[in-house]
Amino acid sequence: MTSDVFSLSPPRSPPGPLDGIGVIVTRPQRQAAALATRIGALGGTPIIWPAIVILPPDDREPLTRAHASLDRYDIAIFVSANAVEFGAPPQGQWPAHIVTYAPGPGTAEALAGAGIPNAQVPVTSFDSEGLLELASLSDVTGKRIVVFRGEGGREFLGNTLRARGATVDHVPCYRRVAPYSGADGLIEAMRDGRAHALTLTSSEGLDNLITAVGSVGRTLIERLPVFAAHPRIAERARDHGLRAIETAGGDAGLVAGLLDWFTGPPRSAATRSA
Repeated sequence: MTSDVFSLSPPRSPPGPLDGIGVIVTRPQRQAAALATRIGALGGTPIIWPAIVILPPDDREPLTRAHASLDRYDIAIFVSANAVEFGAPPQGQWPAHIVTYAPGPGTAEALAGAGIPNAQVPVTSFDSEGLLELASLSDVTGKRIVVFRGEGGREFLGNTLRARGATVDHVPCYRRVAPYSGADGLIEAMRDGRAHALTLTSSEGLDNLITAVGSVGRTLIERLPVFAAHPRIAERARDHGLRAIETAGGDAGLVAGLLDWFTGPPRSAATRSA
C-alpha cells in the first residue's frame, strides 16, 4: 500500500458487526484516531486518508493578543477540537469566570483535556445552529465573546451573536490546507475492493478528496455509500453525485450510520459484494 493512506488494525478479537468492512476515514490525522478506533473495535478496517491538513496560522499575533486579554471576555466559543488544540492557552491560564461553549462532545472533551472543563454543548444539533438554540445564548446583550476558529470560518455564528447584542472577536488559531500527498493508495484500496464506505466530516475535505482522486477515483467513490456528519456535508456530497447518507453527527453518528447500513438486509449483502 502506498504511503498516502494507512490502516489501523486492532488486536485480534471475535468478529464484530463491521467484520470485513473497510471504512475510509477522512478526518485530519490527529482527529482520525478516535473514529478509526471505534471502527476497529467493531471489526471494521479503518482506511485513513486525511482530507485536510491542519497547521498553525501564518500570523500568530491575533491569538497571542487574545491570550493576553482573556480576562476581558465573558464567553468563549471553540468551534472544533482543532480550535482547542491550536487555540487554547497553556493549562492554568484560563480565567474561571469565562463561560465556555463547544459545538459538540468531541470539542468539549478536548477542552476538558486542555484544562477548560464544563463546556456547554448544544442538544439539538452539534453545530453553530445548535449552539444558538441554547437558552444561555439567546440574550447576550453587553457580553464580550471570543470565538476561536480556523482561518476563513463561517460568519453565521458571530453575526448572529452580534445581532443579539454581543461584542464578538474572531480569533483565527489554525488554517486548513489540502493534503500534500496524492491519493494513489486510496484509489488502490477502492479498486481492490478493500474499501466499502466513505465517511465525511467536512465539505472542504470532500472537495479536496474529489480533486485528489481525479476522474478514476471519483468513479470508484460513486459506488460507495458516503456517510456525512452534517446536512451541509451530505448536500455537498450529493452535489458531487455521491450516494450520501446523513448521520446524527460526530463520530458516534457516523458509527451508528455504518452499523445501520451494514447490518440490515438487504443492502448489506449488496454493498459487501460491490
